[in-house]
Amino acid sequence: MMFVMEEKFNVAERSLDANWRWCNNVSFQSTRTEDSSSDPHNAAARGQAMNLVELAQRLRQLRLDRGMTLDEVAQKSGQTKSWLSRVENFRITPSLPALADLASSLGVSTSSLLEGLDDRPQIVCVRHDERKKIQRDPDSSIEYYSLASERTHRTMDPFLLKIPSGEEREPRTHEGEEFLTVLKGRVRFFYGEQEFTLSKGDSLYFDSEVEHCLANPFANDAEVICLFRLGRQ
Repeated sequence: MMFVMEEKFNVAERSLDANWRWCNNVSFQSTRTEDSSSDPHNAAARGQAMNLVELAQRLRQLRLDRGMTLDEVAQKSGQTKSWLSRVENFRITPSLPALADLASSLGVSTSSLLEGLDDRPQIVCVRHDERKKIQRDPDSSIEYYSLASERTHRTMDPFLLKIPSGEEREPRTHEGEEFLTVLKGRVRFFYGEQEFTLSKGDSLYFDSEVEHCLANPFANDAEVICLFRLGRQ
């Protein structure tokens, strides 16, 4: 009797696990209907992880191509300027209903906005002179260079950061986790109430939802490899 009960429990457990994995592997571009009443400011993207960096760059470029300000797009899409800024800076994951509103405000379909984001070549090679410069924070002089831009559907985002001497800014947060290691020079890293001075070869791994920022109060420019694991699980 104990063996039968244990076997039934294992079958139920395997079934539950299979359903959970199925739900987490549904295509982001699924045609199923989303609950339009869900909160677009807090809801994480449904289905498989989308690449927030590529999506953010598309949204920013569409807005600039149309000569629209953050305020104008936010008003047309029913969002706030600060929320839209965080989306464009790939700091939060917009929900599908919110993305549909953004696409409409920019005069494109949701499908065209998301087109190609599920492209997934097994391997990509980015030469040093092919690195794509990514615009992120307009109030920062840090330069971001994508090291994996040819694979649009990815779960990690590696960047080379060039941090000029004198760089400083206010701490910020974003979804996910982050790893960084110093390649050249020295930097100062602020994380909540903690402060770290990092030299060549030093590294950090941390939860990105705690306020953090990089600064370079030193005489020489610095370079850092930074790896984002964006989005919520």
